[in-house]
Amino acid sequence: MRIERELAGLRAATGAWRAAGQRIGLVPTMGALHDGHLALVAEARRQADVVIASIFVNPLQFAPTEDLDRYPRDEAGDLAKLQAAGCDLAFLPTPAVMYPPGDVCVIDPGAGPGSPAEGWEGTARPGHFRGVATVCCKLFMMAQADVAVFGEKDWQQLQVVRRMVADLLLPVTIQGLPTVREADGLAMSSRNRRLSEGERGQAAALPGLLQRCGAALAAGQPVGPALAEGQAALQAAGFVPDYLALVEPATLRPWPAGAAGAARLLVAARLGEIRLLDNIPVLVPPAPG
Repeated sequence: MRIERELAGLRAATGAWRAAGQRIGLVPTMGALHDGHLALVAEARRQADVVIASIFVNPLQFAPTEDLDRYPRDEAGDLAKLQAAGCDLAFLPTPAVMYPPGDVCVIDPGAGPGSPAEGWEGTARPGHFRGVATVCCKLFMMAQADVAVFGEKDWQQLQVVRRMVADLLLPVTIQGLPTVREADGLAMSSRNRRLSEGERGQAAALPGLLQRCGAALAAGQPVGPALAEGQAALQAAGFVPDYLALVEPATLRPWPAGAAGAARLLVAARLGEIRLLDNIPVLVPPAPG
């Protein structure tokens, strides 16, 4: 596996692959890799001839009050996992490579009802999606990727990236991959390793509570009461919910009253200092009568 830290080395590799007519897959990550990330690498391999995985803890998507310095890092372990997964190139840029001195251009995914960046994580983490959109746009251009693969665990992020690519006419296909879960159902996340032993046991209840709420909605329970019961169940299980919401899958707008069809159920909840995200699809039935 080739390792590059500078743009020139990355471009040399991608230029040779493109000259040979090879399709390039990209898996953007912030490191602290787990089996969910490796599933993205495997999907990129199915979608492309060569696979690049980037590791970059993006400071632009962290607010001043957030845990940039505490974000888990394990470069040696990550590289070993990528090597074993058959990744062709690992790109590990520094902040100066991604954001050269004097760099002032950013991608603003916007606000308002037409933007999937509005609400939920956009409200909880102001500026977060500007950082996500900017770094993803740069990585797509740096890697000259034909396809980029993202996990569905961060559902809103996936929709923001899709909308950014569509609006800017970027020549890259965005491929989502269903959430990879631990044996007990908890969505895999780099932040899971920061849970205490007791918190990790509590966290295992989250996917079951989400599924229970989703089942109530799919059975025809009105959205308001179903979400209120779900919030109460989260609190009873020791979580501090930021939100539990039923939304339109692509726009992230709250699900319209009385509507039927494919929706997405989102949750963000805290255990101690750790914030957990999850989501599931829900097929909402027509209202009776």
